[in-house]
Amino acid sequence: MSVLDTPVTTTATAPAPPTAGLTAIFVRLKLNLLRNGLRQSSGRTAAFVVSLVLALLLAAGQVLGLLLLRGDAQAGTVAVLLTGIVALGWAVLPLFFPSGDDTLDPTRLVMLPLRPEPLVRALLVSSMVGIGPLFTLCLVLGSVLALAHGPAGVLFAVVAVPLTMLLCVALSRAIATANVRLLNSRKGRDLAVLSGLVIAVGFQFVNFGAQRLGQAGGLSALEPAANVARWLPGASAIAAVDAASDGSYGVAALQLLITAAALVALMWWWQRGLVKLMTAPDGSTLAASAPTRKDKEKEKKESGRTGLSGLLPEGRTGTVVQRSLRYVARDPKTKAAWVTALAIGAIVPLFNALQGTGSVYFACFAAGMLGMQMYNQFGQDTSAFWMVALTISSTRDAYVELRARALALLLITLPFTVAVCLVTAAVLGDWQAVPGALGISFAVLGAMLAIGAVASALFPYSIPQEGAFKNVAPGQGALAWISILSGMLAAPVLAAPVIVLTVWLHLADHHAALWLMIPAGALYGVFLGWAGLRIAAPRTANRLPEILTAVSKG
Repeated sequence: MSVLDTPVTTTATAPAPPTAGLTAIFVRLKLNLLRNGLRQSSGRTAAFVVSLVLALLLAAGQVLGLLLLRGDAQAGTVAVLLTGIVALGWAVLPLFFPSGDDTLDPTRLVMLPLRPEPLVRALLVSSMVGIGPLFTLCLVLGSVLALAHGPAGVLFAVVAVPLTMLLCVALSRAIATANVRLLNSRKGRDLAVLSGLVIAVGFQFVNFGAQRLGQAGGLSALEPAANVARWLPGASAIAAVDAASDGSYGVAALQLLITAAALVALMWWWQRGLVKLMTAPDGSTLAASAPTRKDKEKEKKESGRTGLSGLLPEGRTGTVVQRSLRYVARDPKTKAAWVTALAIGAIVPLFNALQGTGSVYFACFAAGMLGMQMYNQFGQDTSAFWMVALTISSTRDAYVELRARALALLLITLPFTVAVCLVTAAVLGDWQAVPGALGISFAVLGAMLAIGAVASALFPYSIPQEGAFKNVAPGQGALAWISILSGMLAAPVLAAPVIVLTVWLHLADHHAALWLMIPAGALYGVFLGWAGLRIAAPRTANRLPEILTAVSKG
């Protein structure tokens, strides 16, 4: 038997799976990216340090407050509700700040040979690195320290802390993965722009809740809400510590099981979302299908003068009104400004009315907020204003342009102002003040339109499209403040005749004549708006080069 005939035995060494040690790699990657990002600029480093210090101070204050509640009958109520609110924040914030953590964007990993199971584990652990997880950990630790009593309570606390942390992070990442394509689209950018509105409205609800809590006489008013939150996954693990400390071991085990089951379900949903994201094609990789007969009929129908376009006059006025309304519906910055004005304009009078401290005349605040949208009309067009400028060759063209923009604003503002006034009156039961409030609102709205038109011509400024919180181009902040302050100071002065007449009718006890303030305020507001447009039109036509330069700066 020759050497060639001797069978050769080879030992095949299985290659190491590419996902071995993936979790440690992702954690190191997160730390390296964080460190390298801070090295890019001193401003970024300062912002990170300030955010970290503020988060730690807030967390320390909450932990101290929870420790002071230890042994109190309402400690469980406060701890459960706080944990539930934090869990809700983990679920909501990724929708409004999709770019807050680019290192965990799953679309960046599509081309890598990674399997879903180890990828989910690696992303879950690496998501624990950051200011948000540190703040949540401090809050959860403070909650269990305030509630844990006896060996059973401590045992449940040891399990509840990591379980709650994992649930919060998994909830955040699962929701972000399921909506990643939405968040990277224009609608996702709209959500980011509207985050400021959510924060503002949230503060109003917190203020309202705090006042109601003070009127109710203590933390006991929160017990009904806490009893519901105890059985929700975000807070049930903390509630289990409270139940175990009281000796309710069956209830504690069930509440802990709810959180564990929710974590398993979230992990499954997250993994399924990752698989779909990495294997399913999106709209950018699919060829456009030929339009069907139904699509052609729909396009033909939309091209005709139907709906609102059929009600508007033909020519420049109808075109400008439709363009302005499309800006409101489609442009993120314009949409954010309008939604913020609508929300705050309704919240201020209605919340004061619900608290019993308001007045129907607070509804005038809605007219003032919406009237501010007339300011910086040309800045809303940004660099596209040059196409509008090409169509303005005379004072008449400028007047029609401004008048149409004011008409588009009134289509939204007038019915909203009337609705806020009527709802506020219904809440307060004070229908007698409605005529005076509407008359003043119409006058204030006309004054804001007049001043806004003039300010748009004299103090235009650019609105940067990048950045959710950048509303003025660098170097133009003074122009923006002049424009805004002029309206805040001059509008009450211009509307003074209607305001004085309304006050006199009240003081003279001529309540039956207050109904005359509705047509009087409307006519006076129309006069103010007309006068403002007449003053602004020649200045707009004569300053087109300066306006175009100012609005294109950003």
